[in-house]
Amino acid sequence: MIYEFEGRSEKEAIDKAAEELGLQKDDFDVEILETQRSGLFKKGYVRIKVHTNQPEQNPGQQAYAEKSEKAPGKSSHTNKAVFGDPSPKNDFEEKMTGFIEGMIERMGYENKVSVLFREHKKLGLKIESTNSSILIGKKGKNLDALQLIANIYAGRQGREDVRIILDTENYRIRREESLVRLAYNVADKVRESRSTILLEPMNPFDRRLIHTTLNDITDVETKSEGEGLYKQVRVYYRGIRQ
Repeated sequence: MIYEFEGRSEKEAIDKAAEELGLQKDDFDVEILETQRSGLFKKGYVRIKVHTNQPEQNPGQQAYAEKSEKAPGKSSHTNKAVFGDPSPKNDFEEKMTGFIEGMIERMGYENKVSVLFREHKKLGLKIESTNSSILIGKKGKNLDALQLIANIYAGRQGREDVRIILDTENYRIRREESLVRLAYNVADKVRESRSTILLEPMNPFDRRLIHTTLNDITDVETKSEGEGLYKQVRVYYRGIRQ
């Protein structure tokens, strides 16, 4: 389904979408429709389009349902990540670690999978292998593919509500740091040349990181272009819209 949300900043609009749809931010794709920077006599404004595979529902009803679940006397989950014992703690975690280990072994690579973190509606799993570079692949595409399969398996276990995050050799953190540096370097080039730069195709999370990183730079704007999961981000000097 497709929804539209507004906010004073991209972060506020995305946070509003996640809250009203009852989803994690990694569970939907974001397209920036309109951006208006704040000025002396006007407030900042961002309008986004959210693409999700979740069945259509009334966002207000979903938000109300989530609040009801957290009411006194009813069980609730914490949004704070829980780090500590990497051993599986329940049947679901046992099945997930065993499935991923078996999948990678059938690919021909020895590995060990453990729990990296536990968070409300999110489970992080760490892959240890001497072939981590192969499992990551170019720009993390192999790791993304393994993660997609893991999430499909989780859904078949009746846990569509849990988002599985796979990592190895701290690739996710290193990738995030690399993308932030890339965003600032590209912004500098765009400001110097007063032109636009089109980045390589990226997954929704990576694109959102570029948008968020450059959101507060007043003379630079961004937008996503293309179709499908892997779209490109165009960074352009304010006033030059392609």
